[in-house]
Amino acid sequence: MSFALPARAAPLTHEIDMAEADGFEPRERLIHPPYRSEVRLRLLDGQLRVELLASAWGRPRRHRRPPAVRLAHGEWLRWQINYRFIRTTDGDWLYRLDTLNLAHGDVPADTFLGEPPRSIDERALLW
Repeated sequence: MSFALPARAAPLTHEIDMAEADGFEPRERLIHPPYRSEVRLRLLDGQLRVELLASAWGRPRRHRRPPAVRLAHGEWLRWQINYRFIRTTDGDWLYRLDTLNLAHGDVPADTFLGEPPRSIDERALLW
């Protein structure tokens, strides 16, 4: 659910992918500047407004979503959402769990290893 941050200057995206086909071995990638197509970020009155954008292709569809969250400098949150996708080639189902750990400002490398002060759980039954 979380990993220590690399020793790099913010802002950055530290992306970890794990797949069953690879034995859930973590594959790490750093993106600088941050990748923003799945998260909408906006600075308002010194606070960071965070909104996780749900996949248009994943199921179940989320018709009611939690509102955006505002983080003060130094605060962080964990936002989780899961999906079921149908593979177009053979109709098999694929499952995905996304966990966003996001901090506003510089934080220690081990910040995300603890319990989040704020969390949003959009995980659903995937049947």
